[in-house]
Amino acid sequence: MNVPTVESFGERVLHPAVEELIDLVAELKQEGFNMVVDLTAVDYLSFTTRTDLPENVNPERFEVVISMINHQSRERLRLRVQIQEENPVVPSLFDLYPGTEAMEREVFDMFGINFSDHPDLTRILMPEDWVGHPLRKDFSVGQIPVQFKASKAKR
Repeated sequence: MNVPTVESFGERVLHPAVEELIDLVAELKQEGFNMVVDLTAVDYLSFTTRTDLPENVNPERFEVVISMINHQSRERLRLRVQIQEENPVVPSLFDLYPGTEAMEREVFDMFGINFSDHPDLTRILMPEDWVGHPLRKDFSVGQIPVQFKASKAKR
């Protein structure tokens, strides 16, 4: 598959489009990348211009970052998928890598990025009735009063 590729810190970094992700990951699995080490997201709300992307990759507000490893060749690689703010949806990797289930739920919970075909896309860290996504840069940071129990000092 021909996707924009760069090298960063001695690691290959691939920049697939959302619609290329599943085919690329299936191909990488065939090549021996048998483990997704991490799957997370970044909100670039405050960084509209980024110079670290290949010139034919359009920067979006959100980015899903997937780290993979090939244990036989000891090679690591990273996938950086640009996600539109207006339609924050990316296909789930669950069918190829079941271990991504909780990581995708965390990204959904914290950033509001949806994973299509995920078996149980529900909150994992925040209460079910929580409104919003705390790791979005536009999420209001309020103050929660700390409540202490009354101290019963011995005399």
